[in-house]
Amino acid sequence: MSIKIKSEKEIATMRIAGRIVAEVLHVLKNSVQPGMKTKELDVIAEREIKRLGAKASFKGYYGYPASVCVSVNEEIVHGIPGDKIIKNGDIVSMDFGSIYDGFQGDAALTVGVGDISPKAAELMRVTEGALAAGISAARDGARLGDIGAAVQEYAESRGFSVVREYTGHGIGREMHEDPLIP
Repeated sequence: MSIKIKSEKEIATMRIAGRIVAEVLHVLKNSVQPGMKTKELDVIAEREIKRLGAKASFKGYYGYPASVCVSVNEEIVHGIPGDKIIKNGDIVSMDFGSIYDGFQGDAALTVGVGDISPKAAELMRVTEGALAAGISAARDGARLGDIGAAVQEYAESRGFSVVREYTGHGIGREMHEDPLIP
């Protein structure tokens, strides 16, 4: 593992890239509605990233054809936007990345569309709580494994599980940098 230490200037640029991601995700969140195709979200993401003067980091990454990943219901991550119609009751996760001045921003969010089931609402609450537990575990003196352990413990104590095939990761000039967060 080789963690790349960033300068204050690099961190400031990464913050801008992160704010761009947050702004695009905010627009996407407010755009999701029943009856739309997932590829319509990609069109919106493309428009917004251009408006903000950055580049979508996912498009073309290992051949990925879109600017945003859109996963509906049981799709775990990296769903390719297409002709799938979003329906009332769906949970839609959107993962988006930007490149600004050579640095990456990357984040995801999930929205419930219309009237979601109590189980879907619980899944969303537990997922958000697990994220908060992981963030709380990321502190000076902690080990990387403490972060994943906090996420897993939170989820499992509430009757859910984690997808072990995906991890958290560092970010910088590359979309996926060390450290990997188990």
